[in-house]
Amino acid sequence: MPAARPAQLAVLAACLTLATTSAWAQASQLPISPEQRRVADQVASAGVPLSELAPDAPDSHTVVPGDTLWDISKLFLKSPWRWPELWGMNRDQIRNPHLIYPGQILHLVKTDGRARLQFGQRVGGGAAGDTVKLRPQMRISALDSNPIPTIPLHLIQPFLTDAVVFDTDALATAPRIVATQEGHVLLGKGDTAYARGDFRGATDFRIFRTSRVLRDPTTSEILGYEAPYVGTADLVRPGEDRKSADGKSTEIVPATLQIRQVKQEVGVGDRLAPAPQRNLERYVPHAPERPMAGQIAAIYGEAINAGQNQIVALNRGKRDGVERGHVFALWRDGVAMKDKTQDRPQDIKLPDERHGILFVFEVYERVSYALIISVKEPVKPGDRFTQP
Repeated sequence: MPAARPAQLAVLAACLTLATTSAWAQASQLPISPEQRRVADQVASAGVPLSELAPDAPDSHTVVPGDTLWDISKLFLKSPWRWPELWGMNRDQIRNPHLIYPGQILHLVKTDGRARLQFGQRVGGGAAGDTVKLRPQMRISALDSNPIPTIPLHLIQPFLTDAVVFDTDALATAPRIVATQEGHVLLGKGDTAYARGDFRGATDFRIFRTSRVLRDPTTSEILGYEAPYVGTADLVRPGEDRKSADGKSTEIVPATLQIRQVKQEVGVGDRLAPAPQRNLERYVPHAPERPMAGQIAAIYGEAINAGQNQIVALNRGKRDGVERGHVFALWRDGVAMKDKTQDRPQDIKLPDERHGILFVFEVYERVSYALIISVKEPVKPGDRFTQP
């Protein structure tokens, strides 16, 4: 990689970013673990060895809309999940890695076999090869500006509602749709449905089909109950039990619901669960702080195998120390074959090969969901994962 000019690597004063108070407060609350801070502090004092840089790491990068912390880490480092080291390259200027905005320029400084990142700002529009002057710069963000996200949220956002696991078979006793408007067999957006059950004061619901059991690939232990997502509904009018006109019997009047969104058509027998609040910002890529391993429990949906940008269920969850943002390495079992180079063939097994990366975005007690960030071979239930 060509060495950068000394003039281009001048140390800058801190770049101040003035954003809306809410955006600053939101970003400043993003989780940074003690281990990530320790790594960043350690790297901040010495920089990153050049051997840890990506082979084609650029001398500089201008942050653009659509960039993520993962993208920038991948641009400069061999291992994108080691973002604390990218942050630690310049703790003085990048005090909070979640407050990096489009338009800011990151310069890679390489001295004495080490590398650091610094903020910079190009002044003027000279020709290629001209000296680039750098100066302290204050950047004022418009009121609608937001820090770059940590990962591409559009890849997982649809699954934050779709992929749901219950620790017990709670849907078996959950409120259920018992009738449809005017006897319709299936319902769509805007239609009316009638339901019975204990709504527990909730008014906003997700609709599910009968759940399927998720089992550990090795022990067959029940990890949870995965519920196929159907849609959402709002409670329009609660149900009631009231006396009949003659006062001799009780009339059961189901609750009235309006279907708000559908992924597939809603029908009688579908179950209801209160919709939880979601925080789409708390997804910070980081490696587990201790050794961890497990297996793929299931492929989300109807597929037999999974590829890049698909979702898998892991047989590890909160009780095992899995967190949102954990990054795992995917492994392919070595192929069993025969060594025929001797007089008598012998059974051998080739080494396991690492062939992909998982990013955990949702964690339950005994199971978690992960996005396949990259992969070389199809992923199937039973495949192994470890810390990266």
